[in-house]
Amino acid sequence: MIPHIPLGQWVADLIDWLLATVPWLFDAVSQVMQVLVDGLTDALTTPPPVVWLVVFAIVALVVRGWGLALYTVLAFLLVVSLELWVETMQTLALVLVAAVIATAIGVPIGILAARNRAVSVVVRPVLDFMQTTPVFVYLIPAVFFFGVGVVPGVVATILFAIPPGVRLTELGIRQVDREVVEAAHAFGARPGQILREVQLPLALPSIMAGVNQVIMLALSMVVTAGLLGAAGLGAVVVRAVTQLDVASGFEGGLAVVLLAIFLDRVTAAFGQRTALSRLLGARTRRSPSRGTTDPAVPRPEEPAAAGARSSG
Repeated sequence: MIPHIPLGQWVADLIDWLLATVPWLFDAVSQVMQVLVDGLTDALTTPPPVVWLVVFAIVALVVRGWGLALYTVLAFLLVVSLELWVETMQTLALVLVAAVIATAIGVPIGILAARNRAVSVVVRPVLDFMQTTPVFVYLIPAVFFFGVGVVPGVVATILFAIPPGVRLTELGIRQVDREVVEAAHAFGARPGQILREVQLPLALPSIMAGVNQVIMLALSMVVTAGLLGAAGLGAVVVRAVTQLDVASGFEGGLAVVLLAIFLDRVTAAFGQRTALSRLLGARTRRSPSRGTTDPAVPRPEEPAAAGARSSG
């Protein structure tokens, strides 16, 4: 007979011990999260919608072009017409705070995993566990440690969104050409310089792809955060489900989709622009312009001019 292992009771005892030992830590985290979300929400909701609509359209125009700018204007005008502007900005504030914190945690861990095999071996199964854990499981520790409201929603979103940032950062750094790194070593660069000036710039497209996925996963947790009492579109969808209000549920879901497309296209465009600028920079270094003044690179006109002088 296989004996029963009280694993769940051990976890419950650990949570009780943490709550009794370091309650100040959870209070401090809760206050910081609340201040960040409330401050960003006030910044997004206080000005008239047209102000942020213009800002979002300019950002879309700069990073992607007229197509995304037109979509941005039409999408957010539709959100305003559905009277969901405030809820959309509350959701955007929650997503941005969670995504920034998840990125700030995930990218350094990815760098360590790429530079240290032991860290990679330890981190990989943890990431597998985090990515295969059902979404609602994240709510259990969040509620126990932080109660009900926006803070547990942000914490659960951060935990859910960290893995792609770690994985794609590690992947991007590992894919940097070894010859480039060895050349930097040969010129006497220190490991910190190689990381800052060689590996991170070359891995930036992959890192930005990780940031894009972090934001998308954070946005996918909106409805789940609404179950915990977080304001925004998640609360609209949850209320519609509990009241069987098809109209409100459709409008709230549509607003989530419109916001997700905007954030996805903008962050993806940043990664594409980074990759394009790197490619153009490499081509420029390999193929100098005809008007270069570098004495080590002869201009195409020089052989002909030299022949004319020798024949004269």
